[in-house]
Amino acid sequence: MSLLDEIDKFRTPQHIAVIMDGNGRWAKAHGMPRVEGHKKGVEAVKKVVEAAIRASVKYLTIYAFSTENWNRPREEIDALMELMVYGMSQETPRLIEHGIKIVCIGELDRLPMDTRQQLEECIERTSTGKNITVVIAISYSSKWEITEATRKIACDVKNGTLSEQDICEDVINNYLATRNIPDLDLMIRTGGEHRISNFLLWQAAYAEFYFSDIFWPDFDEAELYKAIIDFQKRERRYGKTSEQLEN
Repeated sequence: MSLLDEIDKFRTPQHIAVIMDGNGRWAKAHGMPRVEGHKKGVEAVKKVVEAAIRASVKYLTIYAFSTENWNRPREEIDALMELMVYGMSQETPRLIEHGIKIVCIGELDRLPMDTRQQLEECIERTSTGKNITVVIAISYSSKWEITEATRKIACDVKNGTLSEQDICEDVINNYLATRNIPDLDLMIRTGGEHRISNFLLWQAAYAEFYFSDIFWPDFDEAELYKAIIDFQKRERRYGKTSEQLEN
């Protein structure tokens, strides 16, 4: 039996997020420049997205570039942006063919104009995709997202379109960048680190976590399926007891 056959399609996590860590260390281990690790990481993204479709995952969020990543060396940032522009322009026809819808979250105004234009074009052209929604978190951090939501709520309370008494979890959800996306079921981090690096803090309130020692460029279909199988072995209680879930 294959790993894919071991997955219960009725209990597949609806929304998986991935912190794709280890590109630079993979490159160093292979005696290559860091940018080569990022290029290899793009190939891993393709494999994992297609594997997620086969496993009936409906939302896959990938942490492509954090707000803190702007502090990296200029040449690495430039190479990442060029890689993203090239990847989007080359991959859009394949995304459409496979029914993959692209959505972006983050402080997109900080992106170079050509990067932003390619993203916007890809988002528009893939908007009818039905097989999976791939959310690209770029120039993103949870602290930025929650700060923005708080500022917008405060403005709406001030101008009278929202009252203080109306503020609840559902209202806050509607002010987040992920307002049309279900909360996270499973968060995967590769590369051996055990932290979530300012990523989807609100949305991951009841997510399951899976940490892999494998560097992202080597993370493939089999590794994704192992993570899903591990997820399906867990009991998700949402604050309740096991006995309550049985009733």
